Amino acid sequence: MKVPYLDLQAQYQGIKDEIKDALNNVLDTNAYILGPDVKAFEDEFATYCEAQHCIATNSGTSALHLALLAGGIGPGDEVITVPFTFVATVAAILYAGATPVLIDIQPASFTMDPANIEAAITPRTRAIMPVHLYGQAADMDPILEIAKRHNLLVIEDAAQAHGAEYNGRRVGAIGDIGCFSFYPGKNLGAYGEGGAVTTNNAEYDHKIRVLRDWGQEKKYHHSMIGYNYRRDGLQRAILRVKLRRLEEWTEARRACAARYDAELEGVAIVRPPVMPYARHVYHTYTFRTDRRDALQVALQEQGIATGVHYPIPVHLQEGYAGLGYSAGDFPEAERAAREVLSLPIYPELSTEQQDMVVAAVREFLGAQPVDGSR
Repeated sequence: MKVPYLDLQAQYQGIKDEIKDALNNVLDTNAYILGPDVKAFEDEFATYCEAQHCIATNSGTSALHLALLAGGIGPGDEVITVPFTFVATVAAILYAGATPVLIDIQPASFTMDPANIEAAITPRTRAIMPVHLYGQAADMDPILEIAKRHNLLVIEDAAQAHGAEYNGRRVGAIGDIGCFSFYPGKNLGAYGEGGAVTTNNAEYDHKIRVLRDWGQEKKYHHSMIGYNYRRDGLQRAILRVKLRRLEEWTEARRACAARYDAELEGVAIVRPPVMPYARHVYHTYTFRTDRRDALQVALQEQGIATGVHYPIPVHLQEGYAGLGYSAGDFPEAERAAREVLSLPIYPELSTEQQDMVVAAVREFLGAQPVDGSR
């Protein structure tokens, strides 16, 4: 038996008839770009995120880009974020013409360390962009306090955190603007690209809607230079079906993670901690081990797929050398990149499959005490 890292086919089989009905409705109405399904999804996802507004986009990267532009961020401005993330976080800042200023992460949560923010603020700083990584929120209260004191925008990169909570509040509506991705592998994934922006600010909502549709206030009336970041009706119809099951799927992920935690107790790994403020939604089940590469090979040899998110921090990527950072600048991010490994976790993962994963990890690493403070 093989264990895939993700099994989208298993998920599809459970909702196939609903998906087909939703797609047929779009095909029957010819509402291919924007249209009623997009509007309905925006309303439903805004409610889910406890936000007043949601604007659908064609990708999570587009969502980040438009959020920055809506906040008036451009050339000469600086945005503080982290190097331990997918490159889209930093790329979007560059797309806006601004300068990414990177700070290190907390070793336990893998998210932005608020203690590093103030030293990175300059007269050019305009925003802070925390990343809710692996399905767990960044520590938002101190970030918001610093932002308020320095009059900075807070843009949440929530691409991996649909339904995650911070002290009982859903991510995406905690800062000024939230940005989500619906890439197929996400907890709420389309069957193609997709993204969304959430906000409680009506001005940002309006500006992002105009920017995503070629800068049009109405058809052929372009009040600003905009982008073709519109969302199609087919993908939003799919996401509406999936959104109705997101909480059920999230609880299945959480149960799977709890079982990993219990079965891997005593194994020489640092299991993913849940921070005291967090509702973790486990986009990934990511632990640390200093034998990561060898373990990944051993698991692959037994038919178990794993992931590394992410093996090279952004500041050490060749394409981002122009940021001016070097190895050693962010030791926690760099150590995480050497040690993290993600096990299969998805709602349809069977107990038998999970037992196979656990047995393989235990066989390779053994059951030895590990320093959980690392």
